[in-house]
Amino acid sequence: HIVVATTRIETMLGDTAIAVHPDDDRYRHLVGTALPHPFQDREIVIVADEHVDPEFGTGAVKVTPAHDPNDFEIGMRHNLAMPSIMDTRGRIVGTGTRFDGMDRFEARTKVREALAADGRIVAEKRPYLHSVGHSERSGEPIEPRLSLQWWVKVASMAKAAGDAVRGGDIVIHPKSLEPRWFDWVDDMHDWCISRQLWWGHRIPIWHGPDGQRVCVGPDEAPPEGWVQDPDVLDTWFSSALWPFSTIGWPEKTPELEKYYPGDVLVTGFDIIFFWVARMMMMGIHFMGEVPFKTVCIHGLVRDEKGQKMSKSRGNVMDPLELVDAYGADAMRFTLCALAGPGRDIKLGRQRVEGYRSFGTKIWNAARFCEMNGIAPVAGFDPASARLPLSRWVLDTTNSALAEANAALEGFRFDDYAKACYRFAWNDFCDWFLEFAKPVLNGPDGADKDEVKATAAHVLGVILRMLHPVMPFITEELWHRMGYGAEGSLIRSPWPEAMPVADAAEARAELDWVVRLISEIRTVRSEMNVAPSITVPLLMAGARPESMARAERWADAIHRMGRASEIRALSGDPPKGVVQAVLDETTLMLPLADVIDFAAERARLAKERTRIEGEVQKVEAKLGSEAFVSRAPVEIVEENRERLASWQAEITRLDAALARIAG
Repeated sequence: HIVVATTRIETMLGDTAIAVHPDDDRYRHLVGTALPHPFQDREIVIVADEHVDPEFGTGAVKVTPAHDPNDFEIGMRHNLAMPSIMDTRGRIVGTGTRFDGMDRFEARTKVREALAADGRIVAEKRPYLHSVGHSERSGEPIEPRLSLQWWVKVASMAKAAGDAVRGGDIVIHPKSLEPRWFDWVDDMHDWCISRQLWWGHRIPIWHGPDGQRVCVGPDEAPPEGWVQDPDVLDTWFSSALWPFSTIGWPEKTPELEKYYPGDVLVTGFDIIFFWVARMMMMGIHFMGEVPFKTVCIHGLVRDEKGQKMSKSRGNVMDPLELVDAYGADAMRFTLCALAGPGRDIKLGRQRVEGYRSFGTKIWNAARFCEMNGIAPVAGFDPASARLPLSRWVLDTTNSALAEANAALEGFRFDDYAKACYRFAWNDFCDWFLEFAKPVLNGPDGADKDEVKATAAHVLGVILRMLHPVMPFITEELWHRMGYGAEGSLIRSPWPEAMPVADAAEARAELDWVVRLISEIRTVRSEMNVAPSITVPLLMAGARPESMARAERWADAIHRMGRASEIRALSGDPPKGVVQAVLDETTLMLPLADVIDFAAERARLAKERTRIEGEVQKVEAKLGSEAFVSRAPVEIVEENRERLASWQAEITRLDAALARIAG
């Protein structure tokens, strides 16, 4: 007896061999012999094949070449017979046994009963999971079935697609995906292009009465009485022709000459093989050159936990619903900001809502400008700016443009979005407009005119920088603010860096003021000081030029740092101060009369202890090989992100505890 492992027992009717591993000593002496088939008048041969796992089950597996892809490969290697025993409706046919006509599920039971009655089942193991595919729509098990199909030999075309990348004719971003690309094209099997569906492009093959076949072109008539092949082309075959078939091919149209080849293809990594490779193959084969110069590959959109969206999980987010709730601009910006190379997009409603707030911030900033009489000034020359504030924001604009340009040229859409966000929200709205308020509220004159002209220039740059990813709000503000006619922004040139006089000097001064106010705000936030409370700012060890800067920007420091006074400190600091360091200067905020230091230390220490406990729990999980190897990838990644967030919070709490003097 030879015990054969089987999970699909009814297909024993189509078995033509039993396969064992060539190094399995248990069966080595049986290789080349044959056994009688239990139900048919034929033999089952025993073959040795390295595909067999000797550790799985008995180490001997039945081979049904017509109904399993792996078995088919074994059958090809050993020249096995490939009888097909199942029709398109899943009924057993052509076996010459009493099982013919039975449904596959009924046959499974009847074959097992017959084997048992004949004493051929010598052992049974408990059920186990196996990798039988199921239909996503019906949930039914999929039965592979040998059938006549149309194929394309791809060896030469696949080599050309690989050589195009190796030779630099096509560049793949990110470059880290190149090894995967070569794995596919260097080991590509012939391509089955026929599908048995009710829809699609019919295969242009006509069959004659005596088995003849002919390919009929679109402008040709088939021979009279011949019948067209019922199959349709694989969707990816039709899609592979897209770069040139949509613009007139096979005719040499002006559009084809003008638009082929294209420049950049942006697509998801899940269809690199199905679509990108096939377009390359077809383009090189039919047109003689690659269909595009650059392929930018992005990740897939998943839910906020990193799980694939599916109806069964209930985590599908309809983009149209998100657009209705938060606007198309917010949706576009969210996807752009999360599209890091090589990473999937974790999309959540809160993220889209957050970027809607960014759009609102831009809108409100434009309204503020409008209310203060800020409008484009014809002929404004940034190089003529005199004020440090104007020169600082113009130089910051140049830096933001350089960052955005580098990100776009490198197909780092997330970095482009971050550069736009940081510049528009932080540099322009939070700092420049706040610093500009005293001038805008002051008397008319050259200073006010310069600040207004500078603000209008920078806002125009922001609208142009944001237009590719937030087209609706930027177009609306563009013509409303007087930069151009309605619908003209999309035709406006991309902004360019402009020369700024003494930019380094202006940046040094304003950056210092920004850092000073930021340190004050951080201390107040960590110590839970209410915004309504003002406290003195004491500066110890400050150089004369630092004190001079503080005096020049006293209004902003009072207003934005909630400082009741600013003065240099000589001698010992008073008790009950919280400290921060800015270059050579120690900043001190006397908070003895504002907060209870003992209670604040206790609060911070208690919070640190709580978070430290959470860190230890996650570290224990991530330190477990069983958890990391068995948990879904998105769950492991979620825990890593959580750990990083808590570790950053501990660092912040440690800094807050260190600030409390005495």
